[in-house]
Amino acid sequence: MAKSGGRQRPTLEMVAQRAGVGRGTVSRVINGSSQVSPRTREAVHNAISELGYSPNQAARTLVTRRTDTVALVVSEPRDRLFADPFFADVIRGVSSVLHERDLQLMLTTARGEVEHKRVGDYLSGSHVDGAMLVSLHRDDPLTVRLADSGVPVVHGGRPYSEAVPAPFYVDIDNVEGGRVATRHLLEAGHERVGTITGPQDMNAGVGRLRGYHEAMEEAGREIDEDLVIQGDFSVDGGAEAMAALLDRGSVPDALFVASDMMAIGAIRTLRERGLNVPEDVALVGFDDSPMAQHSSPSLTTVHQPTVQMGREMARLLVDVAIPRTTEAETVMLETRLVIRESG
Repeated sequence: MAKSGGRQRPTLEMVAQRAGVGRGTVSRVINGSSQVSPRTREAVHNAISELGYSPNQAARTLVTRRTDTVALVVSEPRDRLFADPFFADVIRGVSSVLHERDLQLMLTTARGEVEHKRVGDYLSGSHVDGAMLVSLHRDDPLTVRLADSGVPVVHGGRPYSEAVPAPFYVDIDNVEGGRVATRHLLEAGHERVGTITGPQDMNAGVGRLRGYHEAMEEAGREIDEDLVIQGDFSVDGGAEAMAALLDRGSVPDALFVASDMMAIGAIRTLRERGLNVPEDVALVGFDDSPMAQHSSPSLTTVHQPTVQMGREMARLLVDVAIPRTTEAETVMLETRLVIRESG
C-alpha cells in the first residue's frame, strides 16, 4: 500500500466507501459520464474533496483515451506572441473556459516549415484532445495535417482558403469593421482617405481591406492606389508602411490602419515627419487594445471582442468539436467603432 508522509494515499475504493457507492460509479463520475444522478455525483465529489483523492492521470488516459489537455497554436514568431495584446486577450478567454472545465492548456507557436512539422507531429500523436489555431496564414499546413490525423480543431478566424477543411471556427466581422472605420473618416469630411492594410495572406487582412473598398465605393470615391499600402500588424511594420507611403509623395488626410499596433507605429512616423494627428492626418485603428487608450493622441479604433473570441473557441472545441455533437458550427462576432482623439 502506497504511503506518503506516513499517511495512506487515498484510493478509488476509499472514495467509493466514503460516498456509499460502488467503485465503478466513482470511475464514471471521474470520467464525466452522464449516466450518474446529480445526487450521486455530488456525493462522490464530496468524498474526493474530503479525502484529497487525485486520480492517476496516466491510468485514466489509457482507459478514456483522453488527456484533458488542449492546445492553442499561434502561427506567429514567438516574440509576436508576447508583444501583441490580441494574443493575451485570446489566451485569457480560452483559459477562463478551460479553468471551469478543469482542463489543461498547452500553448505553443509555429512559424515556418520546421516548426509546423514539429507541432504537427506532436499534436497528431495523441498528446492532446484537440487544438485551437490562431493567426493562420495562407501557407500554414497545420489545418490539413490535423484534419488528416483526425485531431479536432477550432480555428480562430476563418482560414484564408475555402479549400481548407474548417468546419469549426470563430471569426470577427472584419469586413464590417473595415467598412465602419472607413465610413467614419469619409463622413468626417476627409478627401484623401487611404489605408495601411493587414497581411494579405491572412483572412483578417483581406477582410479589413475589403471593408475599406466597400465603404469607398458606397461613397462614390475613387481609390488612389498610392494611398494603399500593406503592413504586417506590428508597430514597426506600421511605422515602415507609413514611411513608405509618405515617400511616394502622396500624403493622405486620413487613414484606416488595420491594427492598433500598426496605427501606433504610423503615428510615430508621422510625428518624425512633422505631421500631427489628427490635424494633418486622422487615423482609425482596429482592435481597441489597451494601448489605444494610452497612445498620444488616444486612438479612435474598431473594437473586436478578442476575450470573447477565446471563450467561444474553447467552448466550441470542448463542447462541440471534441465530442462531435455536430459536424460543423461557426460563430461570427460583431465589431463596433470607439471614437477617441485620433480621428
